[in-house]
Amino acid sequence: MNDFKALLESADQGHMPSTAYDTAWIARLGELDYDISNRALAWISEHQLADGSWGTSELYNYYDRVVCTLAAMIALTRRGRRAHDRIQIAKGLVALEKISSQADERMLIDPNGATVGFELIVPTLISEAEKLEIISHLGDRILGRLQAKRAKKLSAMGGAKINRHISAAFSAEMAGTDMLEVLDLKNLKEVNGSVGHSPSATAYLAQNVQADPALMQYLRKVITPDGGAPNVAPFDVFERGWVLWNLALAGNHSPEITAQCQPQLDFLEKAWQPGQGIGWAAGYTPKDGDDTGLVCEVLARFGRPVDFEALFSYEQEKWFRCFAHEANPSVSANIHILGALRHAGFAADHPAVRKILSFLRETRNASGYWEDKWHVSPYYASAHVVVACAGYAPEPVKPTVDWLLKTQRADGSWGFYMPTAEETAYSMQALCTWRSHAEEAVREPLKRGAAWLQDHREPPYPALWIGKCLYSPELVVRSAISSALEMENHWG
Repeated sequence: MNDFKALLESADQGHMPSTAYDTAWIARLGELDYDISNRALAWISEHQLADGSWGTSELYNYYDRVVCTLAAMIALTRRGRRAHDRIQIAKGLVALEKISSQADERMLIDPNGATVGFELIVPTLISEAEKLEIISHLGDRILGRLQAKRAKKLSAMGGAKINRHISAAFSAEMAGTDMLEVLDLKNLKEVNGSVGHSPSATAYLAQNVQADPALMQYLRKVITPDGGAPNVAPFDVFERGWVLWNLALAGNHSPEITAQCQPQLDFLEKAWQPGQGIGWAAGYTPKDGDDTGLVCEVLARFGRPVDFEALFSYEQEKWFRCFAHEANPSVSANIHILGALRHAGFAADHPAVRKILSFLRETRNASGYWEDKWHVSPYYASAHVVVACAGYAPEPVKPTVDWLLKTQRADGSWGFYMPTAEETAYSMQALCTWRSHAEEAVREPLKRGAAWLQDHREPPYPALWIGKCLYSPELVVRSAISSALEMENHWG
């Protein structure tokens, strides 16, 4: 439990490595703040990948590579002055041509895997890149056809404007320079000066509307010493919630650990809005079903009061929603609300529980696992379904347990694209929870998983979480790894 002591001490504003997408937006600031702009530009120059693209280096993700590469090329074109910058732009163009040639129709309709706001943000970047003569008109290609999709979505708003109360503010740069009228500029900023706690959206507003002191102060605060910027900042509720959830799953807390949890639990209770729940940060205006379900379960596990009115405010006809006006439901939001209902004492035959279980049966694929729009790995959602259902409503997850056992790699690890500590931790958490409720032959797989995980527990971790690009919440992953090893020590 020593690692959890350190995690609880560290959990604060949110720990996340920099992303190329958000850093590129800050690199464009220029005369608005040459210091942070130049530092960000240097970061972009230093982080081009071997194939000429930008994005997460550990795995190839079409959406991540497209949005990061376009943003980086635009930043270098607008601010770059060296011959080396022109070479990097040329390499980026070759990479982008190759990436876009691999696109297909499925990428326009598949709700899972796409980065946040992809179909609205990419057309604005393409339009800007064409004006800068970085790329030529894309015509009927998939990327080109996104222009029409963006126009249709924005026109469908029917005069409604984007303000800080709706999640779309996080992707305010979707408005580009041609649709600024969709932004409610007087009510867009959060108290901390940001637009949706997003460095990229905040930098966009500073460049295209007004660089007021609050916006610039936020950007100066979030940029890292090496010039990079994270996908979101702060995310203090998200980080604390997951560290506490993983700790609760590990069990066997000492009085010292329990005492150390209390200020973090107090923070979550203070951030909670009665009847509405909570968002990923205390100062973030929109609340969502995923963080509300997670934090509700954490509070219940630690004996704190639970606000059922807030939890049920996300209930829809056939599932629980994550955000208002969402295009497709989130599997993980329903899983975490299910966990909250379970630990708040709701019986497995309660109508709300049955509704979620029915939704999970319908969304599980033929192989026995689930995919979710907030994470590129099916191990994330699938493992959490097992944790929520084992010993409570186990029927939907029996095929999932079989899938977990079948997909363990020869070296003891798990990973959908490659072996990762994060996915191995999730799989072990699921199997340990399953074993605690059922006598099944999972001991040997757990031992092999623990041996591999012990050797691969340290960061950096691959970016598997989906925002406007892929990102990795470092303390969240570390806490899952520590939890899995503690659980295996007890149940393995």
